Amino acid sequence: MTPSKPSLPLEIGLLAVLALLWGSSYLFIKIAVNDIPPITLIAIRVGIASLFLLAVMLWRGERFPRDGKVLGMLLIQSVLNSLGAWTILAWGQQHVDSGLASVLNSTSPIFVFLITAFLAHHERIDLLRLVGACLGLAGVVLIVGPGVITGLGQHVGGQLAVLTGAILYAGAAIYGRRFNALPATVTAAATMIWASIFLIPASLILDRPWTLAPSTTAILATLALSVFCTAIALLIYFRLLRTLGSIGVASQSYLRAGIGVLLGSLLLGETISPPAVAGILCALVGVAIINIPRPFRQTSPSPKK
Repeated sequence: MTPSKPSLPLEIGLLAVLALLWGSSYLFIKIAVNDIPPITLIAIRVGIASLFLLAVMLWRGERFPRDGKVLGMLLIQSVLNSLGAWTILAWGQQHVDSGLASVLNSTSPIFVFLITAFLAHHERIDLLRLVGACLGLAGVVLIVGPGVITGLGQHVGGQLAVLTGAILYAGAAIYGRRFNALPATVTAAATMIWASIFLIPASLILDRPWTLAPSTTAILATLALSVFCTAIALLIYFRLLRTLGSIGVASQSYLRAGIGVLLGSLLLGETISPPAVAGILCALVGVAIINIPRPFRQTSPSPKK
């Protein structure tokens, strides 16, 4: 799924598509959660995504690795990228305003930079990339509204939970490069199956989903969330980890807020404020600084500890 000589415009386009898919997931979650409890919604999300990705694997004639160590590493990836991150974010966002949560959740590229600089050392970093990461975060603050920062220090537990989710996403972007030798379909399917193994029983015990009667709108929103915002998004995500690298793929978090504003303007007739326009431009410049100056690099010939 990754060409031998990736095209930078194509990869940046896929980064924007990934930001669109993950950015629109908030809308689908908001619709679905009115009728479906959060744990059950996440369980359905990963369950349907698993089936979709398994079907793609069968169509492509791919198989899961048989090495127990690799399967264990895929469990760690699932915790970082979905199982742990989604659960802790779902709890934290109940106690934090959505605007502040968006800003805190957009710090993952900075955490990728810091972890890479001081611990992982798995790809090239420099001051220019740090500038790009800070510009992108500043853009998100402008898009959401600088006033959201005044909420820092309130509901500290919820804010720390959202920040922890961002750190888990950063860890997923770094750890996920260990699977460059596996097809993106295999990595994505394995992480969703691991998440399903834990979340589906939790849903059955906590929510008794057979007693629910969701509306047609909620069901359609859940299907869109599962197939497009999860299964297809993960295929793009694991591809981009190979081509744009950890910091590059994490930079899509800066685009999500701007995409949300643009969708609101196009679909709902909302007015885009001048600070939001400035924020979108700032985020675009930050993403460009992070990605465009860097040549593509293929690393990690096989999964390793």
